[in-house]
Amino acid sequence: MLDIKWIRENPEALDAALAKRGAEPLSESLVALDEKRRAAIQKVQDMLSRRNAASKEIGAAMAQKNSELAEKLKAEVADLKVLLPAAEEDERQATDELSDALSRIPNVPHDDVPVGKDEHDNAVARVVGEKPRWNHTPKEHFEIGEALGYMDFERAAKLSGSRFTVLTGPLARLERALGQFMIDLHTSEHGYTEVSSPLMVRDEAMFGTGQLPKFAEDLFKTTDGRWLIPTAEVTLTNLVSGEILDQEKLPLRFTALTPSFRSEAGSAGRDTRGMLRQHQFWKCELVSITDAESSLAEHERMTACAEEVLKRLGLHFRTMTLCTGDMGFGARKTYDLEVWLPGQNTYREISSCSVCGDFQARRMNARYRGKEDKATKFVHTLNGSGTAVGRCLIAVLENYLNEDGSVTIPDVLLPYMGGLKKIERAA
Repeated sequence: MLDIKWIRENPEALDAALAKRGAEPLSESLVALDEKRRAAIQKVQDMLSRRNAASKEIGAAMAQKNSELAEKLKAEVADLKVLLPAAEEDERQATDELSDALSRIPNVPHDDVPVGKDEHDNAVARVVGEKPRWNHTPKEHFEIGEALGYMDFERAAKLSGSRFTVLTGPLARLERALGQFMIDLHTSEHGYTEVSSPLMVRDEAMFGTGQLPKFAEDLFKTTDGRWLIPTAEVTLTNLVSGEILDQEKLPLRFTALTPSFRSEAGSAGRDTRGMLRQHQFWKCELVSITDAESSLAEHERMTACAEEVLKRLGLHFRTMTLCTGDMGFGARKTYDLEVWLPGQNTYREISSCSVCGDFQARRMNARYRGKEDKATKFVHTLNGSGTAVGRCLIAVLENYLNEDGSVTIPDVLLPYMGGLKKIERAA
């Protein structure tokens, strides 16, 4: 959420940032809402001040035995008591109206983010590795998995409908191995603290990280009003909501390996085959909480941690700087890691690492204080996939496919596979 004070002082900057994102200017309407709120607040304050002053004047009038004035003042106080609740309600409504409007405005991009409309305007930051060269024909992951006999979409549909997958035997173990490898790497070498957190959260948590109110249709909601997390970013970031942290203890770095749940409301007809776009999938999430000065350097560090997963798996990928039109709602700058999928003959996003500045912190009221400081500042938050387990499984299947249809296990995963070095067709 953006600061209304900053918007009042920098209306042109806000509208220019929104234009970069392909949105209409909003500074004039937001300032008007703030003026309405300020007028409502002033009206309540004036009424309270007059009520208090009149109450004192009643005492003075009675002391002077001026009963006529005392009765007039009493009537004025009685009228104010009747009118005050309506004025206070107007103030609440004006405040809520402004807060709702602010909550729907996307973050302001950093100056070095390329300006563009969509993914076609993203910029290549770096390319790692090379595309594999084979004598045999590449295949898509679902062809490989079904031929092996360990990937079943029909049974998944019988259980849950479309966009679900059942993995069995060595493919189920490979998925587990990938997740365990990621969480072990980030905790043992990258300095992240592992967290086991809830998969269901309250409205406030979803609001804090920006999923609510704007993106409710992308989420699953339980019958008792909780939300299934679309990413562990929600829980890991909200661990510090409402808190004042010591600056010297920053950065905080959290990681979690959890299922994620997404309705995919806006993806009708896209990636309907296979397990690229699922309602339920495993993801290793990375979250950092920093001070204002450290967040950009932390963004580079976090991205490097996610890249290391793909490097150790021997996967070819490229890191993209997203343009203003392709960035997420809460991000100021985002790097996407796109892994090469031979079966599709294209790159697909497997991780997204974003720095959000104080955008989420304002929504969560998460602050920090320096050792010598009296005032507090809002923390900066970052989040990234380290990485999406299901998409990593797809990449391993397509990149490690052998001519006979078997799949070789990457060396780094062998300690997790119970001695299995290759996945072959089920007997």
